[in-house]
Amino acid sequence: MTVHSTALRANPWLTRTARIEDVIGEISGVCTYRLTVSDKNGGASYGFAPGQFNMLYLPGVGESAISMSGDPARTDSWIHTVRVAGNVTKTLAGLGRGDTLGLRGPFGTGWPHEELIGNDIVIVAGGLGMAPLRPLIYQLMSQRDKFNRIWLICGARSFDGLLYVREYNTWRKGGIDVQLTVDRATDGWAGHVGVVTLLIDRLQLPRPEQTYLVACGPEVMMKYAAASGIRLGIAEKRIWVSLERNMRCAAGLCGHCQLGPEFICKDGPVLRYDRIRKYLFVEQL
Repeated sequence: MTVHSTALRANPWLTRTARIEDVIGEISGVCTYRLTVSDKNGGASYGFAPGQFNMLYLPGVGESAISMSGDPARTDSWIHTVRVAGNVTKTLAGLGRGDTLGLRGPFGTGWPHEELIGNDIVIVAGGLGMAPLRPLIYQLMSQRDKFNRIWLICGARSFDGLLYVREYNTWRKGGIDVQLTVDRATDGWAGHVGVVTLLIDRLQLPRPEQTYLVACGPEVMMKYAAASGIRLGIAEKRIWVSLERNMRCAAGLCGHCQLGPEFICKDGPVLRYDRIRKYLFVEQL
């Protein structure tokens, strides 16, 4: 489901002025920004679907596509978790409370919420891929009785690379089986060591034919996570992934984010695996 305001549908280039209300340090090089839109049309006049993204604009620097990472039920502010990775995000990292920037969106497709109802769900996150999945987790938690078993398998290079650690116990208490793994153990880590597919392979799915797998993270991780899910009996049409490409216009016009026949900004970023599987296995496409 895609959620747009009437104004956005009429003009995808509409840029609103957003004010930074809070900055939360997450892990090294990653912060979460809480933004409010200062014009009268920006607050509760439109929402977003988990999985969608905004274009954040820094005048004189450029724009960057950043997924929403907050609660979709919250309409008073926009939450984005951002890693410093280029000129735009580096400039953003130099801003603080009270500073302003431009915001366009929301754009793209969301996670298949309606399809997930009544099913088991395996959520697979790698590194910063946890950010676009957190809104989905909030949504599932708010309607927990509509879903059956839910697993969250989250991996990072090391423990200090795991996002939102402070929320894991709340998710566990809400009925989500949170399983963590790291590529390398550091002092004090007593959990799993290895790639996320090792944890997926160990799952005992009670009904794989009624199970969905949703994944976000490095493409190589998502390829192998999907392969593990298929080995467990999950059909390709029940596997969804969120892709990241060089999104410039967010409206499917410039072609920078094209992957095969798909424009990730417009047709994605969330796509059913069987639509893009063959393109993920083409090197440097």
